[in-house]
Amino acid sequence: MKYLATFHTHFSALRTSRSLTEAGIPAKMAPVPRKLSSSCGTCVRYEAPEPCLGRMDRDVECVYREDGGDFICVHRGE
Repeated sequence: MKYLATFHTHFSALRTSRSLTEAGIPAKMAPVPRKLSSSCGTCVRYEAPEPCLGRMDRDVECVYREDGGDFICVHRGE
């Protein structure tokens, strides 16, 4: 499945991208799609069998499952 994670800080996105990559999960940083936010921001896109919540940095805002052109929130950070 394809996932997209948004973060409160660019540094958290970077840390999560590295964590996923170190675990063998292909991940890349990208701009947050306009559909999710009109402000500037960085997200991490990755493909995995599950959302890998244990690999998210503590400043994760939301993890979405990509379903066609839709984004379904599967986890909202604190």
